[in-house]
Amino acid sequence: MEVPFVDIGNQYKQVKGDIQQAIESVFEEYMFIGGHFVSDFEEKFAESTGVKHVVGCANGTDAIEIALETLGITEGDEVLVPAYSFVSTATAVKRVGAEPVFVDVHEDYYTINHELIKNAITKNTRAIIAVHFYGLPAPMHELMDIAREHNLFVVEDCAQGHGAQIDKQQVGSFGDMATYSFYPSKNFGAYGDAGAILTNDDELAEKARIISNMGQLEKHKHLQVGRNSRLDTLQAAILQAKLPKVEEWTARRRWVARQYNIKLPEFGYKLQRIPDNYKHVYHLYVIQTENRDRLKEFLEDNGVQTQIHYPKPLNQFNFFKNKGKMTVANEMSEKILSLPMY
Repeated sequence: MEVPFVDIGNQYKQVKGDIQQAIESVFEEYMFIGGHFVSDFEEKFAESTGVKHVVGCANGTDAIEIALETLGITEGDEVLVPAYSFVSTATAVKRVGAEPVFVDVHEDYYTINHELIKNAITKNTRAIIAVHFYGLPAPMHELMDIAREHNLFVVEDCAQGHGAQIDKQQVGSFGDMATYSFYPSKNFGAYGDAGAILTNDDELAEKARIISNMGQLEKHKHLQVGRNSRLDTLQAAILQAKLPKVEEWTARRRWVARQYNIKLPEFGYKLQRIPDNYKHVYHLYVIQTENRDRLKEFLEDNGVQTQIHYPKPLNQFNFFKNKGKMTVANEMSEKILSLPMY
């Protein structure tokens, strides 16, 4: 039996009719850039997430960069970033001219360790990026308290956290701004690149929209230097068609995770813990084992695909300055293995 790591095709079969209808509607209206398909999706995604504004953009990496630029993060600033995340969390900071300062992750939750943050804050610190890692929310209540105390911005990186919650509040609604990726393999994915920026602040939303649309709110009325990072109309229509199914798909992922949780501790694997009142959405199901490479080889020899997310923590990349010791992140990188989850 072959077990793929993800199965986008099976998901497509469940919504094939809705997807095809959405695509046909775009072609029938010859509306390939912007238009009501984009604004309709933005409105519905904002409602589902519990935020006031959604600004669609080209991808999740652009979303982080635009959010940071919107907040005025620039050269000479420092942004606190968890030492374990996908590389774009930190490269986005570099791209706006600022410097990522890494904070180690929690040994049980794998999200940023809020108890280490105060020691990382300097006079140049402007923001914290909270990554909802593998689908588990970062400790948002604690992070927001620290941010208020030190007058820092908080950006939520929700690329892996679609639908995750703390005390029944959705991630993406805690910080000053939040960013989403709709990469095809995400829990809620498009059929190409797509992303979004979320905020409850009217001014921040308008500024993010201007930056992402070549510095203009209206065509040919350029207000500043911007960039071309719009949400593709076809992808917006596809996402809108899939949105009603996300909650059902998330429930299914949690069911699969429960089966893993019941059986895997028998074999001594370390599993990601979940704090009370947190809801994990299991974008990835990750175990830790001393024999990671042997286990990976054995599973793949038997038709089970696995992956490593991620082979190197961010502090080990040579193009970042503030590397730090990062004991937990460094140790995790040698032990983690992502199992099939879909």
